[in-house]
Amino acid sequence: MSEDPFWRTTPLSEMTRAQWESLCDGCAKCCLTKLEDIDSGELVYTDVACHLLDLESCRCKRYDKRRDYVPTCHVLTPDTLGNLPWMPSSCAYRLIAEGKDLPLWHPLVSGDRTSVHVAGASVRHRVICETEVDDIDLEDHVVAWPK
Repeated sequence: MSEDPFWRTTPLSEMTRAQWESLCDGCAKCCLTKLEDIDSGELVYTDVACHLLDLESCRCKRYDKRRDYVPTCHVLTPDTLGNLPWMPSSCAYRLIAEGKDLPLWHPLVSGDRTSVHVAGASVRHRVICETEVDDIDLEDHVVAWPK
């Protein structure tokens, strides 16, 4: 009889820092610029990524000090998770908060850090850096794939 993995037994608010951090699958969808329709409130993703995102590894280049470089970067915690409706539906934090399980491609399930990329669930090879785009052109970069 095998023991259930921690994400099925430990509430998000009780996870250790290491457990919490390991939930991140490395998809980097949260690092994409999002636009909100001022009238409808509809939120859309763009294929424009934060300048701190390493576009190959899909990891933040300055993760520990990201708020120093990008003050608007959201630090995800169990308390803030419910206030971030823009988190993609595939996000492990969101899935666990909603009582769902992790997908088979999640590194904690597959045992392979690259499985998120192999499954096509990350932003790898699909985005450009925000330094290459003028803010005025962001609407030209709206995409439907991050869900």
